Amino acid sequence: MHVSIPDDYPVVLATSAVFSALAGRATLAYFDSLPSSEDALIERIGDADAVLNIRASSSFRARVFDACPRLRLLSIWGTGTDHVDLEAATLAGVTVTNTPGVSARSIAEHALALLFAVARRIPELDLATHGGKWPRGSGVQLYGKTCGVIGYGAVGRRFSELATGIGMNVKVWTLHPDRYPGMDFADLHEIYETSDVLSVHLRLSAETAGMIGAAQFGRMKESTILINTARGAIVDEAALVAALAAGRIAGAGLDVFAHEPIQAGNPLLTLGNVTLTPHCAGITPEALEAGLRMAVENIWDWEEGP
Repeated sequence: MHVSIPDDYPVVLATSAVFSALAGRATLAYFDSLPSSEDALIERIGDADAVLNIRASSSFRARVFDACPRLRLLSIWGTGTDHVDLEAATLAGVTVTNTPGVSARSIAEHALALLFAVARRIPELDLATHGGKWPRGSGVQLYGKTCGVIGYGAVGRRFSELATGIGMNVKVWTLHPDRYPGMDFADLHEIYETSDVLSVHLRLSAETAGMIGAAQFGRMKESTILINTARGAIVDEAALVAALAAGRIAGAGLDVFAHEPIQAGNPLLTLGNVTLTPHCAGITPEALEAGLRMAVENIWDWEEGP
């Protein structure tokens, strides 16, 4: 079986325990850099039967599928499929798989860490203390506060458990309430208006892109902290910057951005009420190995058939 790995950068697959097993069972076309263009991606896929996709920056659109007629499987490391034209994949006869749930605990823990960092102003206090200062009394207690959770997939459920565990009053909204009979979900407007913390746990889709914008920030309390470990494009970044700069909301903890890597000159980099991390919430050794192993096993499962 011919498998292409067109985008292992920064390198995670080649240093994993599962890589040698993959190399021992398939012929690999392996690249430890990102393809510079769609043409480069097509060239790297070549006549592969399957692609093991590492980075969401590689975009799989109709032209890619049309140019790679032997391709029959796209195995994604990760949950999101917003970088894949699923309709075009279906038309081309390409099966698309992902690795749902394996990073849920890691991402939920990271979201909680961002929340503590913003609420207790940890980066600012750390910097001041290292500089010989001794600032006092600037943190916010989270116990008893209202936490709005937008999205109730594997990550949203785990984050809800963590927020409940530290004594927060959790309210949840989901696109799919019918999947959870007996659950009492909140209205989205209620979540915007009452939450002291708002944590986003949705997939990016046409339905969710830009769903949190100026109008939604206008409904929030000035004390609200926004946490986003899902996808940057779910939040209107310009509206978020405006809300943060004007003190319309208290702060934000962000692991994801509209354009990644975040570019020099992005105003988020200059705001003191924001804690930023480089889209790494799901990258712990435990989650990394579990996800890569599942992505490889998805290839074997597909090869072996029903």
